[in-house]
Amino acid sequence: MNKKIIIINGYLASGKSTFALHLSKAIHVPCFIKDTFKIALCQSISVADRNESSRFSAVTFDAMMYAAERMMEAGYPVIIEGNFMPAGVKKTDESMRIRQLISRYGYLSLTFKFTGNTEVLYKRFMEREKSPDRGQVNTLGFEPSLKDFSSWCHNLDGFDAGGKIIEVDTTDFAAVDYEMYFRLADQFIHA
Repeated sequence: MNKKIIIINGYLASGKSTFALHLSKAIHVPCFIKDTFKIALCQSISVADRNESSRFSAVTFDAMMYAAERMMEAGYPVIIEGNFMPAGVKKTDESMRIRQLISRYGYLSLTFKFTGNTEVLYKRFMEREKSPDRGQVNTLGFEPSLKDFSSWCHNLDGFDAGGKIIEVDTTDFAAVDYEMYFRLADQFIHA
């Protein structure tokens, strides 16, 4: 048994999903990524508007927690990635739900908290919105203001699932030492 969970959380367009995919392959631990999980859940349906998309985000979180819990009850390590919300932002306190699973199964957690200059991330976000890879279910369908975008990012600041937190500033992707973070994650999982 290897009762360890890595949580990759943080600001929009900060590179969380890409990091999660590479980390999963580097340390051989299964990974659930919220946006791709949502695309998989919604393959057979169309999402009419932002309200429906938000509703499917809540369903996606529930489905991810179900899948992660199956891994955890079997004692396997797991990586989960998303913009998980703390109390008071959404109807569901996602950080509390994750903490409950960690406690229920006696897991240790490591959180990579992705942040950055929100002006830079906003530009990335707007470019990403144009990409067909985002999937219709993950696209906003409107252009938010920088102020709104910054607020959405900072809403994530209060997330805390317990355990160690490592902050990763991705304002400049080229300045990030990803190999070091992979090593830290590998040491955490295999220690």
